[in-house]
Amino acid sequence: MTQRALVVFCHPNPQSFGAHLLAEVTTGLARPGRECRVHDLYAEGFDPAMSLEERLGYHTEGENERPVADYIASLRWCDTIVFVYPTWWFGLPAMLKGWLDRVMVPHATFAMPTEDRPMQPLLHNITTIAAVTTCGATFWQSKFVGEPGRRTLLRGFRYICHPRARTRYAALYRIDSSTPEARTTYAARVRGMMAAL
Repeated sequence: MTQRALVVFCHPNPQSFGAHLLAEVTTGLARPGRECRVHDLYAEGFDPAMSLEERLGYHTEGENERPVADYIASLRWCDTIVFVYPTWWFGLPAMLKGWLDRVMVPHATFAMPTEDRPMQPLLHNITTIAAVTTCGATFWQSKFVGEPGRRTLLRGFRYICHPRARTRYAALYRIDSSTPEARTTYAARVRGMMAAL
């Protein structure tokens, strides 16, 4: 059976270490029996701001999918999703948070809660979620703050996926003072993690 991996990449600089990590991710994912699709949010000119029109139509089934139809199609296509992004101010970049705000719409990715039941997941096809990131803070500073970006993806986003979805997380802390050797080691770790998914 073919494994289908969706990579959501978020970094404004195509020459960044983040872009290098994207290459490591796609290299690690490349193997027989696996397909890979990449959404580079900056390169695609994704607008992270939800418009008034979108907000007013947010609960309308079908209508709410139209502005982001290609992204929802990719979510329905994949069984594995990998987020590659820098951690800024302990959380997700605004671009990636906006992608979640606009693309995770009811009826397509989750069912709204009712008086009788809580919110229900609809992305049962996604069974693996991975996050690859870099952080300016240290490991302990990140833990102290609670790593809100990690929690948003591996707990919040996971909630609307398969109930037994597996998660993987790789972070390079203190990126601004890291050595070339540390970055090389981390990149190899990421590549290996992707190959093992």
